[in-house]
Amino acid sequence: MLKKILSVSGKPGLFKLISQGKNMMIIESLVDKKRGPALAHDRVVSLGDISIYTDSDELPLRAVFANIKEKEAGNKASIDPKADGNALRSYFGEIVPDFDKDRVHTSDIKKIISWYNLLIENELTDFAAAEEEKAAEA
Repeated sequence: MLKKILSVSGKPGLFKLISQGKNMMIIESLVDKKRGPALAHDRVVSLGDISIYTDSDELPLRAVFANIKEKEAGNKASIDPKADGNALRSYFGEIVPDFDKDRVHTSDIKKIISWYNLLIENELTDFAAAEEEKAAEA
């Protein structure tokens, strides 16, 4: 599921991949449902490709989202993404206890919580489908 959810640099929010051509993609905003192109020069990243630095290894974003979903019982995050940095780091420490405090910035935590809330609002909550996606790719 997260492979088709995209972050586009310079555009707020998240986008769903609708169609893909040779030099562009058609994307739909999860915020306002408007469709538009993401061109070849746009920096587009799939949420399925993002990981969080930990003290030992990297943790896929899907696992972070699953941890937040478990903590919040499937509801939106109980902390405001615009809260102060110490509160955000404390909350994130409950989700990912061994996150790398030097390489994971407060802005990253804000973005993760905002993305999680946006996914919950759009009922895109299947964060544990990694095995199914790998099987489909093979």
